Amino acid sequence: MNQQGIIFKAAKIPTIIRLLKSNKTLLLPLINYLTIAYTCLLCISCNNSFTNNKDHLVFRYNEYSNISTLDPAFARNPPIIWSTNQLFNGLVQLDDSLHVQPDIAKSWSISDDNITYTFTLRNDVKFHKHSQFKTKDSTRLVTAQDFTYSFNRLTDPQVASPGNWVLKNVSNYEAINDTIFRIQLKKPFPAFLGLLSMRYCSVVPKEIVTYYGSDFRANPIGTGPFKFKLWEENVKLVLRRNELYFETDSNGKQLPYLEAIAITFLPDKQTEFLQFAKGNIDFLNSLDASYKDELLTPSGKLREKFKNKINFSKSPYLNSEYLGFYLDGEKEEVKSILLRKAINYGFDRKKMISYLRNGVGTAANSGFIPNGLPGFNGQKGYEYNPEKSRKLIKEYIKLSGNKNPTISIATDNNYQSLFEYIQREMEKIGLTIHVDVMPPATIRKKKWSGDLDTFRASWIADYPDAENFLSPFYSKNFTPNGPNYTHFKNETFDQLYEESFSITDSKQREKLYVKMDSIIITHAPIVPLYYDQVVRFTQKNVKGLTNNPQNFLVLKRVWKEK
Repeated sequence: MNQQGIIFKAAKIPTIIRLLKSNKTLLLPLINYLTIAYTCLLCISCNNSFTNNKDHLVFRYNEYSNISTLDPAFARNPPIIWSTNQLFNGLVQLDDSLHVQPDIAKSWSISDDNITYTFTLRNDVKFHKHSQFKTKDSTRLVTAQDFTYSFNRLTDPQVASPGNWVLKNVSNYEAINDTIFRIQLKKPFPAFLGLLSMRYCSVVPKEIVTYYGSDFRANPIGTGPFKFKLWEENVKLVLRRNELYFETDSNGKQLPYLEAIAITFLPDKQTEFLQFAKGNIDFLNSLDASYKDELLTPSGKLREKFKNKINFSKSPYLNSEYLGFYLDGEKEEVKSILLRKAINYGFDRKKMISYLRNGVGTAANSGFIPNGLPGFNGQKGYEYNPEKSRKLIKEYIKLSGNKNPTISIATDNNYQSLFEYIQREMEKIGLTIHVDVMPPATIRKKKWSGDLDTFRASWIADYPDAENFLSPFYSKNFTPNGPNYTHFKNETFDQLYEESFSITDSKQREKLYVKMDSIIITHAPIVPLYYDQVVRFTQKNVKGLTNNPQNFLVLKRVWKEK
């Protein structure tokens, strides 16, 4: 069978698998067979893409959640951010310690009133080659006018980018000349430089976007270390080395080191793990319930049989996992602060991390702001106190007359065991919990529309400032247009939140962050579960891959030994 035939047949199998999953009892054996067949066909097609002697030049990973677009204006989730990180650049970038560093802007200045930002651009950054550039070498240099166009596109209602909020505090931006780009804010915002590092703010070329229109999503042209080569949706994505890339390493060698990146889309995490265990992919960035015990001990150590085969790393991740309550709903139990606090006190987070997550994560016994950000002050949150939880439940029953309070929690199957643990613990002390398992996409949709009384959610830092973890509780950020999924409203919180923007002294701003986080603890619109950790497994020959608190995948300095 030729490669095109293999790709075509492989592309059909994930669709069939998803259709069959609606009747798992009768068709599970067939699903498993198709999954294995899909994997085999996929590996054959990938092997045909590169010569056998160049495998060490190709970095291979699987994206379980799939990728819906390669347009940075729509880079709203990690799978899209990871792929577009390789293809695009912005004015600034973050290093592994989340410090702002130059990218296409080689320097910048900020006015004394913290309103005007002036960026000086490099004059040696070129777009990936494309025939639409109509030049001899099919490319051209990036200019400040390209950032004006890219920002206009980000805020264009017809484009409808989910990242348009990034520029909501910007009053004006303009290209002074080819290498000077100026931005003026409506009011000071201390985290603005970090905000500009988001993939939404990438530079894109007008002539290419105009040529492809909405199909730019599948024909991306950027400036990044890798350039687009091939995308068979639901099957594989191939990126190749950008020979025009402007960055070099500390020895002056041009980046990137790799020749290619090959991304597959295996829809089953167990299959993904098996392919990693066989050495068919280089990198695993998850700890799924289906294989966590095979890889790690209960204390979070790599099991002996894998120590000589793979590398394992764990580091802080700016991600707070939580249970949210929709406070504008009709469910009386959810509206009761007594029951919300009872759940917060009613289970042992440390025990949950040890036994159900193999030691990965830190119990969220403080507030919502995770450790690692200024504003986390180890403030007292909710410790395990079943007796206090029981008293709160009894008080609710006495006041409401509801003798059998019940709360339903929506979660996906990867977190099911955590909430079944909470369910058992709460039932011991008088509160009935129902665990509703739904697909992640369904939860996201219902959470945005206010159709879930309680839901599991993650808040991953968009930019490295604690303000980002407080914005989900600002009353003007109610969904569907903002991130306040709980519809929490508190006047004191709102006043402090607005005041924080005008404070340039970082220490003073941190004090306000601590106060706001304490208000969240007091009113309990959420149940903080744990502060996550970046968990990465790589093949032994993978070098140069570093961790960062936002769990971004940066491959320009990665290489593989033969």
